[in-house]
Amino acid sequence: MPTFTSADGTTLAYHVTGTGEPLVVLPGGPMRASAYLGDLGGLGAHRTLYRLDLRGTGDSGTPADPASYRCDRQVADVEALRERLGLDQIDLLAHSAGGDLATLYAASHPERVSRLVLITPALYSLGVEFTGEQRQEAVALRADEPWYADAAAGFANILAGSPTDEDWRAVVPFTYGRWDAAAQAHAGAGAGQRNLAAAELYYAVEAADPPGVRAALSALGAPVLVLAGELDTGPRPATAREGAALFPKGESAVQPGAAHYPWLDDADAFTRLVAGFLR
Repeated sequence: MPTFTSADGTTLAYHVTGTGEPLVVLPGGPMRASAYLGDLGGLGAHRTLYRLDLRGTGDSGTPADPASYRCDRQVADVEALRERLGLDQIDLLAHSAGGDLATLYAASHPERVSRLVLITPALYSLGVEFTGEQRQEAVALRADEPWYADAAAGFANILAGSPTDEDWRAVVPFTYGRWDAAAQAHAGAGAGQRNLAAAELYYAVEAADPPGVRAALSALGAPVLVLAGELDTGPRPATAREGAALFPKGESAVQPGAAHYPWLDDADAFTRLVAGFLR
């Protein structure tokens, strides 16, 4: 397992799988170890994946300064990985909350990004929010599922601001296009992969400057793909279109039947779409 040292002296780890041109991959969570991404449904057959374990997660070290868990502060870690790999430019893929880290990196280092893929991303860094109404729209799409009643009740409690641990467990099926054995195993494996203390600091108020980020992205010449799952509670397809429009060369796509982990819901469709964009 290779490691490198970031600008503040923190030792960070990354995992290499696949074959072909390099693709730097950032996990979500926020602050979840990158193991849950696997080889992204077989994308490793098309590209060599360099999966970064964010500071304080997976095999990476813990920083001396907890404030460095802030999303904007971790931009330096992505740049340090690029330098470690000896690449003048990188193709960059990010999932979920990692989408904000990737977007901030692109805003800070537009000349270093050749292509950017945002998979069911958070878009808070652009000032794009997922509303409760949008999320309820996605919830209603699953009304025929056998687990729907408990999950919908849990979701209502979350939106009301009074969730229990049981509510959070109940809504997990909404994040998968099929709540089958594979999805349940994936969800179970993720239980201990997040650094919860770091996650609370990732979206610190000081990290957010959407107008400044949008202005900086005017210098980004790289094509950008924002991929939404048809069934995902966030981002919804309309949200992905809104986010994509804020990039000079942004486009959005919707994977049918997919939720928050589209490479698990239909690996062939996912790899065909993403590999095609990266070509």
